[in-house]
Amino acid sequence: MKKKLNKPALLKSTARRGFIKQVGAAAAFTIVPRTALGGENYIAPSDRLNIAAVGAAGKGSSDIQSVAHENIYAICDIDDRRLADTLQQEFAVPFRDKTKTYRDYREMLDSEPEIDAVLISTPDHMHAPIAMHAISLGKHVYVQKPLCHTVNECRVLAKAAEENNVVTQMGNQGHAGEGARLINEWVASGALGEIREVHCWTNRPVWPQGIGRPEGETPIPDSLGWDLWLGSASHRPFVDRAYHPFNWRGWLAFGTGVVGDMGAHIIDHPYWALNLGLPSRISASSSRFGRGMETFPIASKIHFEFPANEARPRVKMTWYDGGLMPERPPELENGRQMGDNDGGVLIVGDRNTLMHGVYGRNPQLIPSSVQNSIKMPDRTLLRSPGIYQEWIDAIKDRDKHTTSGFDYSGRLTETMLLGNIATIRASEHKVLEYDALSMRFNNDEEANGYLDKQYRPGFGLA
Repeated sequence: MKKKLNKPALLKSTARRGFIKQVGAAAAFTIVPRTALGGENYIAPSDRLNIAAVGAAGKGSSDIQSVAHENIYAICDIDDRRLADTLQQEFAVPFRDKTKTYRDYREMLDSEPEIDAVLISTPDHMHAPIAMHAISLGKHVYVQKPLCHTVNECRVLAKAAEENNVVTQMGNQGHAGEGARLINEWVASGALGEIREVHCWTNRPVWPQGIGRPEGETPIPDSLGWDLWLGSASHRPFVDRAYHPFNWRGWLAFGTGVVGDMGAHIIDHPYWALNLGLPSRISASSSRFGRGMETFPIASKIHFEFPANEARPRVKMTWYDGGLMPERPPELENGRQMGDNDGGVLIVGDRNTLMHGVYGRNPQLIPSSVQNSIKMPDRTLLRSPGIYQEWIDAIKDRDKHTTSGFDYSGRLTETMLLGNIATIRASEHKVLEYDALSMRFNNDEEANGYLDKQYRPGFGLA
């Protein structure tokens, strides 16, 4: 089922998308005034995007709910029961009788030219194959974090999105928050001084890791398309609740572990504010993790080094998970929590240190006496209508832009995945030297094997 990029969609769908772009470019919907039809928040049916969703339950359910003011045209899920549950939720009532349902994303995308945009909320290993299929048909795409399963996928998706002129967004919702903008503004204000050190941590995992593959197998429910769930991954027996619906995150074949899951909510903020780009050196240590293991370790510590640029010196960033934490800053008040219950970040400058929680929550200089003595930074960044609405607005008005499009989120995800490779190779006691231009490690050929992967026929990137 190979797709050629830049392939024109069917005429009817192309014409409709062209109409949406033209209306957006006019910066107003002029068919009928919204106030005349139902108030300022009313959206005329002809103004709505036809959105399809791949992945209906879990995060997929909340993704659908977040764009349900548009037209939910089709929903695809490999689990019939979970799809039915989503359609029964209160927010789905307006569209449940007319929304088309599918098990196979390929069938849905190939047979529904009226689809304008696609939400992708599946296990990590299928993000890129589904997104590439949609992009090849000219569909705009929103992909849940982490964007990809491999470094190569990050590069391929970003290039395809640019070549096919589609609007993209990764689902790291904190990126659109007020805290994310304040963090940028604090850093840009100079209040922290010169920044050379960042620490990021999380309380995850809250799913099984550091375990071996389960023995045996259990019957596949009639409601579950197990082969479709496996998708690009090699075949393995179905074992009830070992992988689906939640515990896939810790498996190398399907997920990206803790840094893949939470890095987009934590690393994102210093990464954006400091314009870190791609690291040149990465190393890691972890709890027991040896050759042949198929899940990520229970706990890990990853060191990233980012080269200096014209605006800042070299930066060292350290990631901690599985209960590991950075040293407590001496300036932090005794008894005060570092970050929040889910994790946090310390951005350490030679003047002051900024601390914030997951999703960029509650950024403050520490201690409180410093926060209270310094003027808040000027508001220099535009505020966001939200991660989903950014995407929708940019589809309808191409003069607007998403802030976590694949050009940005591809680099962020690549950085996180490089950390995973360092963890996998930690037993070799190496600092991996990474050449971002050639997308290769200069000192570890085996590590280069983790930059890409093999795909089962029918579920690749072409």
